[in-house]
Amino acid sequence: MQQTTAWRFDRSAWPAGMLAGIAAGVGAGAFWGMTFVAPKLLPEFSGVDVTVGRFVACGVFSLLLVLAHTLRSGRAALPTVAQAGAAMWLAALGYWGYYLLLVWGIADAGPALPVLIIGTIPLWMMLLGKPEGLRWRALLPGLVLTALGMGLMVQSTAVADVSAAVQQAPHLWRGLAWAALAAATWTAFGLLNARWVQRHPEVHSALWANWLGVAAGLGALLLGAGWGTPWTELLAHPAWWRFVLVCAVTGIGSAWVAAVLWNMASRRLSPSLAGQLIVSETLFGLAYAFVWTGEWPALVQWLASALFLAGIVASIRAHRSPAPAH
Repeated sequence: MQQTTAWRFDRSAWPAGMLAGIAAGVGAGAFWGMTFVAPKLLPEFSGVDVTVGRFVACGVFSLLLVLAHTLRSGRAALPTVAQAGAAMWLAALGYWGYYLLLVWGIADAGPALPVLIIGTIPLWMMLLGKPEGLRWRALLPGLVLTALGMGLMVQSTAVADVSAAVQQAPHLWRGLAWAALAAATWTAFGLLNARWVQRHPEVHSALWANWLGVAAGLGALLLGAGWGTPWTELLAHPAWWRFVLVCAVTGIGSAWVAAVLWNMASRRLSPSLAGQLIVSETLFGLAYAFVWTGEWPALVQWLASALFLAGIVASIRAHRSPAPAH
């Protein structure tokens, strides 16, 4: 029987998989960063519509891959009842359910404060995902550098927006509660998904991404039915084909490909280090926004990005050469 335990250090196996895991985690951040630009490409559509379209595209793509695998191998690539239940539950946590909570938070408190709360997810992942055998003292430099970078990013982008949100938000505290719940939801997804893929090495990362994608697509259909624009109106919209194109690109890239890469990182890295790599999403988002707008980031954003990179390096060094815990 295969032993299924929490991630712990193995000095002989850790260096071999480290670079692959780090590359996969940074790659996931690169695809997640696309979501910062997608709303700018579709200003005529609501955030709910863009998200529903993205996850439906992800679900359709995932279903096609499952069917293709079934036809090619002659064996249905279907999950067991337990695996399907896990996919539905985790998709609700980390995909459409997380976004629904964020939408409610933004509706009640405005965009600035909820986004700042969501930005703390890497810190929570690092704190809650610390593996056995790693001292808190070793993890501290990465935590401090990341927190300082977040502080600078907040100062550069949101001070005026936060002040306006406090004065104008119709239901500020309720919105902050929704945003905090959204952050907790995705943090739980990150930790539980990492545990699931580590305990089920027989399920390939791409196959698990397919099952999550199908589950996310089904959930997005429910989200769209309750809060999205009717499909008849979307079809009649003059920018419909641009909407389809952006949703397809982000659905396949930001959802499916990013999920495969994140699953690969979760298999090879502890949740604390994988969580640290989430800040790469912000770095790539800034880079994409620069390419789209042609505006250079402000000096304080450059400094924040340097702190993020330094935090990643510090966390990698801490996880690569851990000191025994006492």
